[in-house]
Amino acid sequence: MRTKSVLTNADAQKIMAAAKAEAGKQKWNVTIAVVDDAGLLLMLERGDGARPQTAQVATLKARSAAVTHRSGKVWEDTVKQRPGMVNFPDAFAVQGGVAITYQGEIIGAVGVSGVQSHEDEQVALAGIAALGL
Repeated sequence: MRTKSVLTNADAQKIMAAAKAEAGKQKWNVTIAVVDDAGLLLMLERGDGARPQTAQVATLKARSAAVTHRSGKVWEDTVKQRPGMVNFPDAFAVQGGVAITYQGEIIGAVGVSGVQSHEDEQVALAGIAALGL
């Protein structure tokens, strides 16, 4: 049997705190979702002023990154080149979802929604950076 690394609740809290700090610093009203390697929600927070639909979009972005092992930006770029890939299972082709890699394995992902897609990704990356991987 092999040992599998997983995100803990403490990890999710660290990610959330750092992502919220980045969004706050930029004055961005966003929703942040943290999922495990199966794309299942560990933590979700919709910031004050974030639109209601951002909760579902952030979760979809995170789930896609975790399950497909590809960021939303990679899917977005792929669909531009090969439009049929938009139908790939679990692909959500919008930037803002980023997988978390630890020792060469995907252990979860972060999805953010509420501002421009590249800004969503900036918040997600700030959250992941808090883990110091």
